[in-house]
Amino acid sequence: MLDGNSFLEIAAVLSLATLLGIVGQRLRQPLLIMFLATGILAGPSWLGIIQSYHEIELLAHMGIALLLFIVGLKLDLGLIRTTGPVALATGLGQIVFTSAIGFLIALALDIPPVDAAYVAVALTFSSTIIIVKLLSDKKEIDSLHGQIAIGFLIVQDIAAILALVALTTFGSPIAAGQSAWTGSLLIAAKGLGLLAFAALMTRYVLPGLALRLAYSQELLILFAIAWAVCLGAGGEWLGFSKEVGAFLAGVSLASTDYRDAIGARLTSLRDFLLLFFFIDLGARLEWTMVGSQVGAAGLFSVFVLVGNPLIVLAIMGFMGYRRRTAFLAGLTVAQISEFSLIVAALGLSIGHIAPETMGLITLVGVVTIFVSTYMILYSGSLYHLLSKPLKVFERRTPFRECAVDSLEGAPQLDVILVGLGTYGRGIAECLLRRRKTLLGVDFDPQVLRTWRSRGVPVLYGDMTDPELHEHLPLNKARWVVSTVRSRHLDLELLHHLRDRGVEAKVAVSAANEAEADLFKQEGAHVVFRPFADAAEQAADALTRSMEMLPKNIDWPIAFQEIRIRSGASAAGKTIKDIPLRSQTGVSVLAVSRAGRVLYEPGPDFQVYPGDRLVVMGPPDELQEAEAMLDQPVEDLDGERTDRFEINEIRIGENSELGGRTLAELQFRQKYEATVIGIIRGGQRITALRTTERLQPGDGLVVIGAAEAVKGLKGMEPL
Repeated sequence: MLDGNSFLEIAAVLSLATLLGIVGQRLRQPLLIMFLATGILAGPSWLGIIQSYHEIELLAHMGIALLLFIVGLKLDLGLIRTTGPVALATGLGQIVFTSAIGFLIALALDIPPVDAAYVAVALTFSSTIIIVKLLSDKKEIDSLHGQIAIGFLIVQDIAAILALVALTTFGSPIAAGQSAWTGSLLIAAKGLGLLAFAALMTRYVLPGLALRLAYSQELLILFAIAWAVCLGAGGEWLGFSKEVGAFLAGVSLASTDYRDAIGARLTSLRDFLLLFFFIDLGARLEWTMVGSQVGAAGLFSVFVLVGNPLIVLAIMGFMGYRRRTAFLAGLTVAQISEFSLIVAALGLSIGHIAPETMGLITLVGVVTIFVSTYMILYSGSLYHLLSKPLKVFERRTPFRECAVDSLEGAPQLDVILVGLGTYGRGIAECLLRRRKTLLGVDFDPQVLRTWRSRGVPVLYGDMTDPELHEHLPLNKARWVVSTVRSRHLDLELLHHLRDRGVEAKVAVSAANEAEADLFKQEGAHVVFRPFADAAEQAADALTRSMEMLPKNIDWPIAFQEIRIRSGASAAGKTIKDIPLRSQTGVSVLAVSRAGRVLYEPGPDFQVYPGDRLVVMGPPDELQEAEAMLDQPVEDLDGERTDRFEINEIRIGENSELGGRTLAELQFRQKYEATVIGIIRGGQRITALRTTERLQPGDGLVVIGAAEAVKGLKGMEPL
């Protein structure tokens, strides 16, 4: 069609892939599906664009080798250890059960045993690339189910590599005159030699070489690609596949400090070259053969989409996880992966399977990847629909997630803090400095371990999950605070708390003013504006910094700017009441407040939270001065002096207050509380005037410090 011009062919194919990629993006589908569709359309069955199969096949092999290289480069066995036995148990259990059941189904469909074995193996692998992308887009990569899923996907990747090694080993031809035993021993010796070579290079050569090359990132990346291709070529020369050699090349560089930099720079190249693998695969599909596999492909697709998640549900439920965590993790194995297609393509190339089997596996891959993408994207809605039937997979006590730290001895909880990330961590630290009791809620297991080690009660969970509310002491909490900056999640939280009739006040975080207004309309009592508040503080700090901080000179004196925190003991005091100079020898030169600079403040100058003090003194004493200014306020006898309370105080029938106005009584001065309303019979008087006369039997709605209101309540009726 293009007169054998390879460059024009590739240009046409890439243009077609781009157009289909745009369609896939609108459908929220992984590009893998659209690349297969590109190959199908560009192949001989449709448009017939592709003629230069050799060139595209070469690029495809390079893409697969680079994929395996990056898998080896990022192989994180530590993640399997941190997710505990569940990663190994779920990963290995899913592989065993899926392959066994898939093999039996294939035999029942009269598929030859060797082809059935390939189909069974292909059904066990799930796409790490697709799952990581989807979980990252949903911000669930650090959640418990996300970490477990990544853990058992790594187990699957290792199993896939072993499968590739086994296939290339058994697929290697035996030389004339050699026995099977001799051939097997020779292959084993070659494999051990390749491993020994990679180990020696990893131990003695690669770390130093990478350090020298790291001065030029371009040279480091070029070396990484060359190393991957060379070891891949060596693996193929020894009778293994080039993919196995590239994987070993990645593993050998995984111990260096540059693995992340190399992986980040090569990811785009990997994705580009993998495009040609899927295009080549789609172009080579024989649709006359694929058509006869539609029934079998439908059966296997249902097994992968339903059976694989059920296997994970059963294993994780038995291990003591809640059905929600198990279900969300199980959805990540509801598709077959690019590794499945690579294994099948390798089996086809060495003559183990027929083209019909290759078409069957490809068709299952297209269907399962397409459907499972939507299953993962809408996992929350899907769980709400199936939560009741899924109870059969949950133990009576899911002990791995019900280990809430005991709150006994705390009659009241100040804050339930949802989200312990960067912003939430800062709020938690400040609340603890103010001696507030709090319960943290987060879905990052590592974050929870950190806080639990400090003795702070924490709970794994997602506050939008209604079942989590049953485990939370909402009746003890004064505030429920969310630092999760997600409009959808915060709105769900507000709705859940409102529907349950929770009396605690609610605070959420907004990204902008429009969100803040929306949250207030939905019932939020306080709305944080992290970006706006941080921007204002940054502007205040920068406004006069050049004027406040003088240039350094060669003199044993130093300058420092110290911000007064709202919970610091220095807040509210005058400069003469802060023993800064007498104890540390440090002097206050200026104070920055709301963008204005006040120079040489006098001894009666009062310091407020948020002020920035420019201090001068010996360098060794500045740190001690900062610690003094940052010292938290100590609560006296454990009393709460910063809490307001609203209550109703009844006036007696014969009270001397009857007939007198609020102005005459000087109520606020006498009782240290303010009357904000009167309940008289069935009437509520909210617009009070100082001339309003009280009547016997009135109920005064008062607000004031907790101790003052408590004292008034004890005098009731007045």
